[in-house]
Amino acid sequence: MSSAALILAAGESRRMGSPKALLDYAGASFLDTLVGLVAPRCSPVIVVLGAAADEIRAAARRAAAFVVNPAWQRGQTTSMQCGLRAVPPEAEGVLFPLVDHPAIAPATVDDLLDRQPGELLRVPRYRGRRGHPIWFSRELIPEFLDLPESGAARDVVRRHEADTGFLDLDDPGIVADIDDRADYAALLGEAP
Repeated sequence: MSSAALILAAGESRRMGSPKALLDYAGASFLDTLVGLVAPRCSPVIVVLGAAADEIRAAARRAAAFVVNPAWQRGQTTSMQCGLRAVPPEAEGVLFPLVDHPAIAPATVDDLLDRQPGELLRVPRYRGRRGHPIWFSRELIPEFLDLPESGAARDVVRRHEADTGFLDLDDPGIVADIDDRADYAALLGEAP
């Protein structure tokens, strides 16, 4: 099965104070880390930019298909929809990592891409907490595209709970959401 990857990196990163896509993690930017993780497993890798688009694209060291969401200020749903419009018709599914989750284990991505019959979604969990990335079937793309700007991807995910494969994984990276400097320090193992 072939899947595209869709990485959202369009937000303003207000709480962080600088673009999260450019933060360093293990010797590479968050964005380059994620592209390097998913590119051997997914094609194409689509990166949605918005705020600081030129700066992020110029700093990227790994190849990806960059699209710019002109409506990025209107929220994450518009960025997801912008990226989904770039998913090629041959992609049978979409892996959906967020740029502020750079610590995902490669085995997690492999597990998410191992779709089982009847599953429209695959959602990872760590110690009972749902995390990212998720994988979803191309069948759901129209539902994501139909969301209003005020909607959220989780609205579609919840609608299809019965068609979801939940993966209980030993990967704290799936819940390591880096929103501010304290989260970033914790990720790097630095004292507060």
